Amino acid sequence: MTTATAIPEAGRGHVTQLRVIRSEWIKLRSLRSTLFTLLAAVVAMTGLGFLFSYFTAVRWDRLPPEERLAFDPTLVSLRGFFLAQLAVGVLGVLVVSGEYATGMIRASLSAVPRRLPVLWAKALVYAAVAWGAMTTAALGAFLLGQFALSGAHRGTSLSSPGVLRAVLGAGLYLTVVGVIGVALGALIRSTAGGIATLFGVLLVLPLLAQALPSSWLDTVNPYLPSTAGQGLVHVQQQPHTLAPWTGFAVFCLYALLALAGAGVALRRRDT
Repeated sequence: MTTATAIPEAGRGHVTQLRVIRSEWIKLRSLRSTLFTLLAAVVAMTGLGFLFSYFTAVRWDRLPPEERLAFDPTLVSLRGFFLAQLAVGVLGVLVVSGEYATGMIRASLSAVPRRLPVLWAKALVYAAVAWGAMTTAALGAFLLGQFALSGAHRGTSLSSPGVLRAVLGAGLYLTVVGVIGVALGALIRSTAGGIATLFGVLLVLPLLAQALPSSWLDTVNPYLPSTAGQGLVHVQQQPHTLAPWTGFAVFCLYALLALAGAGVALRRRDT
């Protein structure tokens, strides 16, 4: 009996979701852009968190009374998430659009004719990588920030109410941003178009909403993707926003809708 015939038929060439996930993991970790972009996100998260905290501590005696009353030491140390989301989202778009740009997507879809397992695998693998990197970065940013704030005796700890949820929430928020990036990359199939759409949703849409009458803004703003998702990063719930976990659920719903749209488009297109 030869080696080839000794291998069970189910073990040779059969496409499973687990094998597609393993393939996507190999592709993701072999890309140089993955390491550099995630490293940029980690540096932004930890570096800016430390700088914001340090300069707040230095200027504490000169801060206006209203700023002192509204001071949130956890949020100050996590401020870097605003810039980190751009790096995480861009890499999410590139996970898919990069294959369209190089033509590798044809090989991927030829190997997995059902197509959708490729999308699910890309989203799952990148979500896991982004969650691990960004949660670690959020914890590091928090610890560095509290160290900087300790000079002004304005630090806090993970055991304080809402703090651990905010730190872990920063990692969760950035993970969902990455998943939305993956979905937009598959839906639009263009790196420039996917990044522009992502930035528009996360950054431009909240600014446009400010032009609405205040009564409309208070109704619409809590349900905007970035507003809903970022509520998890605040220790105290902000005025005219959803509860932290409710807002995060709404944010996840946006990600699921984007993935569903990408899945429909992927099945209907030729490539």
